[in-house]
Amino acid sequence: MRFHYTFQKVVDLKGNERTQAEWMLSSALGELQAQEKSLDELLSQRYEMVLALQSAAQQATPMAKIREMQDYVEYLDSCIARKHSDINLAHQEVQHKQDQLNTKMLDEKVWLKAKDKAQAIFQHNMNLREQNELDEMATVRFAMKSL
Repeated sequence: MRFHYTFQKVVDLKGNERTQAEWMLSSALGELQAQEKSLDELLSQRYEMVLALQSAAQQATPMAKIREMQDYVEYLDSCIARKHSDINLAHQEVQHKQDQLNTKMLDEKVWLKAKDKAQAIFQHNMNLREQNELDEMATVRFAMKSL
C-alpha cells in the first residue's frame, strides 16, 4: 500500500505560491537595481556637468551658456532627488515582497510538516499491520506444529 496524502494539492499550491513570491521578490530586486543604476548615471552626468561648468567659468564663456549649464545641473539635482524617492519606494517594495515570501515559506513549511507527520503515522500503521501479519503467521505455524 502506498502513502497518499489527502491534502497534497494544498501542499502543491503552497509550493507554487512560494515560487511565485520568489519571482515577485526577484522582480522587485531587479527594479531596485535598475533604479540604483539610473541614479548612478544621473550622478555621473551631474559630476561631468559640474566639471564642464567650472571649466566654462574659467574660460571666456558667454553668461547665457553658463546659466544654461547651471539650469541643467539644477534639473539633474531635481532628477536625483526624485530618483532617491523612487529608490526608497523600491526598497519598501522589496521589503514587502520579502515579507510576503517569508509568509509563504512559513505557510508551506506548516503544510509540509503536516504531510510528514501524516506520512510518519501511515508508516507506523503499516509497520504495525506488517508486524501483526507476521505474528499471525508465526502463531499459525506454531499451532500447526503442535497439532
